[in-house]
Amino acid sequence: MKTKLFILVCICAVMTVSCTSTVQTQKQNKIAQAIKKEGDVFQVQGNHTAALNKLLEAEKMAPDDPYIQNSLGLAYMGKERDDMAIQAFNKALALKPDYTEALNNLGAAYLRDEKWDIAIKTFNKVLEDITYPTPHYPLANIGWAQLAQNNYPAAQKYFLKAVREVPGFIPAIHGLAQLYIRTGQADRAIAYLNKNIRKSPGTVIFHADLAQAYEACGRIPKAIKAWQMVTQLASENSNLYHEAEQRLFELQ
Repeated sequence: MKTKLFILVCICAVMTVSCTSTVQTQKQNKIAQAIKKEGDVFQVQGNHTAALNKLLEAEKMAPDDPYIQNSLGLAYMGKERDDMAIQAFNKALALKPDYTEALNNLGAAYLRDEKWDIAIKTFNKVLEDITYPTPHYPLANIGWAQLAQNNYPAAQKYFLKAVREVPGFIPAIHGLAQLYIRTGQADRAIAYLNKNIRKSPGTVIFHADLAQAYEACGRIPKAIKAWQMVTQLASENSNLYHEAEQRLFELQ
């Protein structure tokens, strides 16, 4: 009788410890998610250092959370540490293999790291998920990877697919404009860009593309005017603004 009572007491003790552990884990995960949200806000604001600090704090509390790993990857990309971003996205996918958003982000990190073929392969895996809500992103990104390798017909194919998915999609329009400029079709680029600028006059990258197209065909006064528009629209601390300032200095 004493033996049975002892076993019963032991079982109850184990159950109590288990329940306490579960409650503590749930509490930690809840705190980790709150910290992650703070990190995500900093990321959206462009404060990548603050975002990274918050997300690393969240990771300590929930190291096996795929969503924290995905956010960490984005923060590493913001800090231009694509190697560490790739590791974080791969960990997110190891924890959640059907996490297509992380897969697309992994492709973007490979693209930034100039690993063109791996990026294309990764984006094609994203496109295999027919429920993925934004296929225009991997389509345009494949276009950029093909353009980087001078595979112009393939690049055009994917940029056009992206624009068909979402008319007015800026990265794909920008990609097509660059393709036309690089293949000696400056007049085609000018006509295409002017059409899109009429629809979206405040899109600064279109004006920068237009300036490059005018330069390519020797229409310098129009190029100057387009670069001046870039300086009016772009943030003064952006790379595009500094490029426009440099081109204006050289052309005037």
